[in-house]
Amino acid sequence: MSMRTLLAFAATLAGLSIAQAQDYPTKPVTIVVPFAAGGPTDVAARIYGEYFSRVLGQQFVIENAAGAGGTTGALRAARAAPDGYTIFVHNVAPHVAGPALYPSAQYDPVKNFEPIGTLAFAAHYMVVRKDLPTASLKDFIAYAKTNPGKLNYGSAGGGSATHLACVLFGQQAGVDIVHVPYRGTGPALNDLVAGTLDFMCDQGLNMMGQYQGGTVRVLAVAQATRFPGLPEVPTAAEAGLQGFEVTAATAMYAIAGTPKPAVAKLVGTMSAAYKDPALRKRISDLASEVPGPGQDTPDALGAFTVKETARWSEAIKKGNIKAQ
Repeated sequence: MSMRTLLAFAATLAGLSIAQAQDYPTKPVTIVVPFAAGGPTDVAARIYGEYFSRVLGQQFVIENAAGAGGTTGALRAARAAPDGYTIFVHNVAPHVAGPALYPSAQYDPVKNFEPIGTLAFAAHYMVVRKDLPTASLKDFIAYAKTNPGKLNYGSAGGGSATHLACVLFGQQAGVDIVHVPYRGTGPALNDLVAGTLDFMCDQGLNMMGQYQGGTVRVLAVAQATRFPGLPEVPTAAEAGLQGFEVTAATAMYAIAGTPKPAVAKLVGTMSAAYKDPALRKRISDLASEVPGPGQDTPDALGAFTVKETARWSEAIKKGNIKAQ
């Protein structure tokens, strides 16, 4: 076969590849979620998956691949063919912290994934058992400082967003609180309600019912502005801890190397989803918000991923945090 024939053949294959990507999707798409079904990340993925299925005319099917703080699912996705038929949805904090906590994770949260968009932002709340003798976040910090190592906090497990948020809280507030890892947020929250735990840093969706029922107390929300759904809860800055902001950002990524037309189709569908009133309402019901202007692009998610990678890697190294 002559060089001219080879070049022509290569050009034909390239043309076919582009055409196939432009027709994307032509078969079901798998959304890998690295947690068990029912949690905030899984629920958000299903909401968007339903929207993508309806708009793009192919099923977007959730595959729950839980384990090792989310790194099992991340590696599963990173090793998938970059053809647009496997995409990845994760909470950004444990996603970028995974390799720091699990040196054998064998994936890079920036290099192995291409940003599509953020599904939802959900702030973390500082929650205490109802009978803890502290009336405010400022009181709690003072109480913890006078009782080093005597208070405890629960998390959904080592390396989870609830764990990392409390690690950062302890570093910024200068307090020593003992970590008690659980297999999920639910059991930890149950023990907080029962009074065997003192403190948690948790998403609004998880603790909303207990807060409204009066079985736990919420001291502050870890974001720059108050959440509209809980306007009475002060921000951490208002409550006395400047600069403590921890947002659980659920995000969607393509596999690095996915054809650009396929990525563009996913990004365009994501942009349309943000404007859909029904979807926005469902995200709001999760005590979360869709990204606003300046946060609603792949570039914004890419920059946020890089920033969070540096932030959490530093916090893990500083605290000598190990996966549990």
